[in-house]
Amino acid sequence: MIDLRSDTVTRPTPAMLEAMMKASVGDDVFEEDPSIIALEEFASAMFGMEAALFCPSGTMTNQLAIKCHTRPGDEVICDELSHVYLYEGGGIAANSHCSVRLLQGNRGRLTATQVEQAIQPIDVHKPISRLVSLENTANRGGGSCYDWADLEAISAVCKTHKLAFHLDGARLFNALVAKNQNALQYGELFDTISICLSKGLGAPVGSLLLGNKAFIQKARRWRKVFGGGMRQGGFLAAAGLYALQHHIDRLQDDHTHAAQIAEALKKCDWVKEVYPVETNIVIFETLPDFPAKDFVAYMREKNIALLAMGPHLVRMVTHLDVSADQIITTVQAISHYKV
Repeated sequence: MIDLRSDTVTRPTPAMLEAMMKASVGDDVFEEDPSIIALEEFASAMFGMEAALFCPSGTMTNQLAIKCHTRPGDEVICDELSHVYLYEGGGIAANSHCSVRLLQGNRGRLTATQVEQAIQPIDVHKPISRLVSLENTANRGGGSCYDWADLEAISAVCKTHKLAFHLDGARLFNALVAKNQNALQYGELFDTISICLSKGLGAPVGSLLLGNKAFIQKARRWRKVFGGGMRQGGFLAAAGLYALQHHIDRLQDDHTHAAQIAEALKKCDWVKEVYPVETNIVIFETLPDFPAKDFVAYMREKNIALLAMGPHLVRMVTHLDVSADQIITTVQAISHYKV
C-alpha cells in the first residue's frame, strides 16, 4: 500500500527502533526519565527557548498552550481553517472555556492587519482578546508557509496589544526546510510553540510544547490534569530525539515528491484546481462531474490510499515511508484516471 492519506502513518526506521530499545527510562511524572529530559533539553535549545514538555500528541500541546495562556471567557484569534479550531474536538471550548474569533486568511495564513482589526475593544459586552494562534505550515491551506516578514508583523501587533502568541508547528520543520529558516528565529518570536515528532519526522508518538520555564511548569501540571502524565515514556522520547537529529533535512525529498504529484494533477482535465505546493501536502479540487470519493476509490484499487476532504476536495501527503519509485507509480495511476 502506498499510503498518502497523511504523514501521521509513518513508521519508525530500523535505526530509530534501535535508539528506542537502547533508551534509558525513569518515571516522567517524577521528572526522572533521562531520555525525556534529554529530548526536552535538546528541543528547547534548538529553538533557544527555556524549557519544553513532552506530550502524547500535538492536540494536547496546543490545548495546553491555550489553557495556560487564557482564562475562561477570553477569546482566541485564529484562522478559520486552523487545526486548533477544526480538528481538536472543540477543545478550546471544552478545556479553556474560551470563545474563538475566526478569520478568513489566505490558505490558512493571517496578516497583521487582520489580527489587529480582530482585537476586541474594551467593552463589558465583549470577550477579552488574549491569544493569537497561528499554524505553520497550514494543513488545510495545502502545506502553505508564512513569510517571515508576516510573522514579525503579527508578533509586533501582539506585543503592542499585550496578546500571547502561540504557534501550532505540527509541520514547522517542513516550513523551516522550504523557507530556509532556522528554529532560533521562531523561538525569539513566539511565546509558545508546539512541534510534532510523529508526522514527517517519523517518530511513532509525541509532540513538544516549548516556552519559558514558568509557563512549562504550569503546563506540566495541566498535562497531568489532562491525563498526559507518562511514566517510562523514554522509549518514545528516544524516537523523537532521533527524529530531530536525523530526519529534518530529508524533508526536502517529501517536498520534491509532492511537487511531482502536483505537476501530474495539473495535466488532468478532470482537475479544477491544484493548490500551490510549498511543502509535502497536495490538495486539489475536482470538477463537479468528478466526485472526490470516486477518485479515492479508483486509487485504492491501485493500492494507493488518499483522503477525501470534501465532495470535490482531495488531500495527498508525502512522507518518509513513500519512496521515489512509489511516487512514479502514483503519478502513473493519476495520469490513467478517466482516460
